[in-house]
Amino acid sequence: MEFTSEGIRNLIIENIEDHPSDISALVGEKFSISRQAVHLHLKNLEEEGVISSEGSTRGKKYFLRVMLERHWTIPLSSGLQEDRIWREHIEPLMKELNTKSNVTDICHYGFTEMVNNVLDHSEAQTFSAHFKATVKNIKMSISDDGVGIFEKIKQAYKLEDHRHAILELAKGKVTIDPERHTGEGIFFTTRMFDYFAIMSDRLFYSRKSKGDDWLIEDKDSDHHGTYVVMEIDRNSPRTEKEIFDKFASETHNYGFTKTHVPVKLAIYGHENLISRSQAKRLLARFDKFKEVLLDFEGVEKIGQAFADEIFRVYKNEHPNVEIIWIRANEEVEKMIQRALDGGLLVPET
Repeated sequence: MEFTSEGIRNLIIENIEDHPSDISALVGEKFSISRQAVHLHLKNLEEEGVISSEGSTRGKKYFLRVMLERHWTIPLSSGLQEDRIWREHIEPLMKELNTKSNVTDICHYGFTEMVNNVLDHSEAQTFSAHFKATVKNIKMSISDDGVGIFEKIKQAYKLEDHRHAILELAKGKVTIDPERHTGEGIFFTTRMFDYFAIMSDRLFYSRKSKGDDWLIEDKDSDHHGTYVVMEIDRNSPRTEKEIFDKFASETHNYGFTKTHVPVKLAIYGHENLISRSQAKRLLARFDKFKEVLLDFEGVEKIGQAFADEIFRVYKNEHPNVEIIWIRANEEVEKMIQRALDGGLLVPET
C-alpha cells in the first residue's frame, strides 16, 4: 500500500474493525511512522464522521461509524413479493450510497433469495429486515419467527439432526419444493458475500470469503426461526457472473454442475472422520453434480475406511462424478493416496 495520506486512510478503514484497540500500532508499523502521526489521521477521520471512538489514551477504541441504517418489521401476507420489498426498502438506500453496480447486484440477489425463503418456506407470521452501511461495508440481515431453516431441511430430507441439515445446505441443490425452487439460492449467496451466516435452532453456520473459512458453532440462544446475515465490502470487485461461472459447466449448458463441500462440516464435536457411515453422510447427493470439490481445510486426519468409501468405492459406483480434493494436509493426503485404486483421481494443483 502506497505511503500517502490516502494510503494511510485506506489502511485504517480496512483494518479498524479487526483492530479497534491497536490500529495505531498496526498502521505505524506498516508505514514506519509515529503513533502521533497516525493519531492525526484518526482525528481527521473522526471529524469527517467516518469513524468514532470510545475511551481515552491507552484504552481508546475506534470503530467505523454507521452512515446509514434502517430497520423494518413486515407482516407476511398473501401476495407479498420479495422484489417489491427490495424496490421499496433496499434499492433506494443503495442509490443513496451510490453503490457500485456489481455490489448492488449481489445485494439484490442475496436479499431477494433470503426473503423468498421466508415467504415460501418459513411458516412465519412476520419477518424483520435490517440494513446498515459504513464507509467500508454494507450489512443486511433478515430474521423470521418461523419453523427454522435447519429443522425444515431435516424434516424434508429425513436427516439425523440439524448439523446434517447444514452439511446438505452447504452442498447446494437443497429445496423442499423442487417444483418451484432449484435450491441454489443459499449456496450462491453464501459465496457472493464476504461474510454470510445463518443462526437457527441454537446452531450458527457461517462462511468468511477471506481464507474460505467455514464454521458451525452451538449458540446459547433463544432465537426462534431463522436469522441470516450478509455482509460485503462496498468496493468489492466480485460479480454475480463470476460466482455462477465458477460452479457451472460449459459442457452442460452452463448449469449448476459443480459444488464445493467443506469436509469439516461433516465433523461432529471432536470426533475424527474414520468410518464408512461418516463418508456416506458426506457423499449423499453428490450424484446431483458432475464435479465435487472436497475441501479438507481444518481436517486434521481421516481414517482408511472413510477415505476408501469416498475415493475408491463411490468412484467405482459413480464414474460420472469427478471428485477433486484440495487443502489436505500431509496425513490426509497420504490416506487419500492409499485409498486410490489405480490412480483414478488427480488432486487439483
